[in-house]
Amino acid sequence: MSSIYRRYRVLWPDHLGLARGKYLPARSATKGTAFCLGVYLQGYDKGIYEVETGVDPTGFPDLEATFDIGDARPCWEPGTGVVIADLSFDHRPFAASARHTLRRAVADWEALGYRPQIGIELEAYVLEPDGSGGWRPYETPSAYVYGTGSLVDPTGLIIDIMDRAEESEIAVESLNSEFDSPQFELTLEYGDALAAVDDVFLFKELAREVANEHGLKLTFLGRPFTDRAGSGLHVNLSLADAEGRNALHDPSRSDGLSDLAGHCIAGLLDHHQGLTALCAPTVNAYRRLVPGELVGQWANWGFDHRCAAVRVPPQRGSATRLEHRMADGAANPYLTVASVLQAARLGAVRRLERPDPETGDGVDSVNTDRRCAANLGEAVKELAADAALTEAVGADVVANFIGIKQIEWDTFVAAEPGWSEIGADTGTQAGGGDRITDWELANYLPFH
Repeated sequence: MSSIYRRYRVLWPDHLGLARGKYLPARSATKGTAFCLGVYLQGYDKGIYEVETGVDPTGFPDLEATFDIGDARPCWEPGTGVVIADLSFDHRPFAASARHTLRRAVADWEALGYRPQIGIELEAYVLEPDGSGGWRPYETPSAYVYGTGSLVDPTGLIIDIMDRAEESEIAVESLNSEFDSPQFELTLEYGDALAAVDDVFLFKELAREVANEHGLKLTFLGRPFTDRAGSGLHVNLSLADAEGRNALHDPSRSDGLSDLAGHCIAGLLDHHQGLTALCAPTVNAYRRLVPGELVGQWANWGFDHRCAAVRVPPQRGSATRLEHRMADGAANPYLTVASVLQAARLGAVRRLERPDPETGDGVDSVNTDRRCAANLGEAVKELAADAALTEAVGADVVANFIGIKQIEWDTFVAAEPGWSEIGADTGTQAGGGDRITDWELANYLPFH
């Protein structure tokens, strides 16, 4: 078989959202490949733990990584095609796979007659070497929100990322500097849910690798600095009906929102606490989910309200959508989007009624007393208590997630005993302020 590529880079998202993979020579790429189940027993520290995967781990058997070579696209590496694999065990979908979990969420909506559409907005900071083996903020003294050009990006990193993404058939909607320096907003085009998340998965890997080529580090970590805003992963959701119309729009309503849109909003808020761990899966994520940040801390929604968990942007017609604002860039995009879709679907199936929209400023005043957990340990418990969301997302994938994240939290507490609790009212850690611990930077920064 001839190929336009010398090699193929086969990638798949693991339970932590990391891009695992192999290079395969073009001559044998059609044979597929495999990898050890033990990956799904690992945390960031590479320890092997007794956690659920839905498969007997005895002997550390292989999982199969299957793909269609025809789905390969140009990689950002010369002479290489990149393709995303699906995971299976004994010729059946691997239940703990995040990509399989998203496929199930899409299928559940399609069974109701709707095709989920997704758009992702990412935020990230750029770092440069500090001369002592660590990292400091990239020097962009002229940066401001919605900035472009060399004054906000002296080395041309962002435009290089944009060009490389387009060459890799990843459709960028817009790139620009964000509110804090050196933070950037990276937005991809809307599309069918699985294809859109595949693009995000590849884009994150591409962006970090291109930054590395520039001698820089691009991080999607929720909050790498305490003196600057956090970085989010905003999930924009709409639903197409059988005729391709936006089912969230109802032109007969004064606010333009259909009953289905209201039910989806209600579902997202009903499962707000259960969603938290899945959208904010690191210890560091809870540095961002604090008062005064434009994040989805409270279980509320609002019209064009950036302090609400669910923002309804002002566009209507085909552009009507719900923007879920809780997740950060360290979250697994497949698991995050699957969970958001399932929470919204539960609201639709149960025909839950949306509460009144947020009228407070979202910082000093809000219309609800329900908020997300104050730390990863609490969030894991609230996910475990949400039986309906667990069943909808998938018992095996949630069990694997909870097992790994409970160990992660316990390891953090043991390493930083003075920082084991986040104050629910202030958002600061017990023991003296809201500094980012060395443990967080050591465990997360190399990977996110």
